[in-house]
Amino acid sequence: MGTQHDFDFLFGAWRVRHRRWTEPLAPGSTTGTWAEFDTEAVAGPILDGLGNADDTSGTLPDGSRFSGHSLRLYDPSRDVWRIWWASTSQPGRLDPPVEGTFTDGVGTFVGPFEHEGRTILARFRWLDTDSPRPRWEQDFSFDEGRTWEPVNWVMTHTRIR
Repeated sequence: MGTQHDFDFLFGAWRVRHRRWTEPLAPGSTTGTWAEFDTEAVAGPILDGLGNADDTSGTLPDGSRFSGHSLRLYDPSRDVWRIWWASTSQPGRLDPPVEGTFTDGVGTFVGPFEHEGRTILARFRWLDTDSPRPRWEQDFSFDEGRTWEPVNWVMTHTRIR
């Protein structure tokens, strides 16, 4: 069972190391490469602790600036978190939420999104949340969650003191 404090580990300022597959939406693709870059993020509580938000910004490998915003809201009646994402890579768009909870210290959140007219599932996982370097991972399912492609994006957080 989760609580509204599940994401308290994330509050504060972070340096975030990203490792992202360049072709994440091609099922079974082996033609991409890994791109690595750094951002800084700041996270904090909202709505008397029933939610939290973070802002991240940095420079992508191609030299362009990047800014993103996560909104997380806890629904105590269902004991689930919903997470929305918006970024400068898709201006004016708020992605549909992923939904889930923490079990044994691992947060798993799943939700649909559209890609080229097809609905696929995204899964976000928070790992090592009790360590000094919490990690977020993303992977996709192209068959309604029966199987999952390899992880295509990893963000490792290091606290800025």
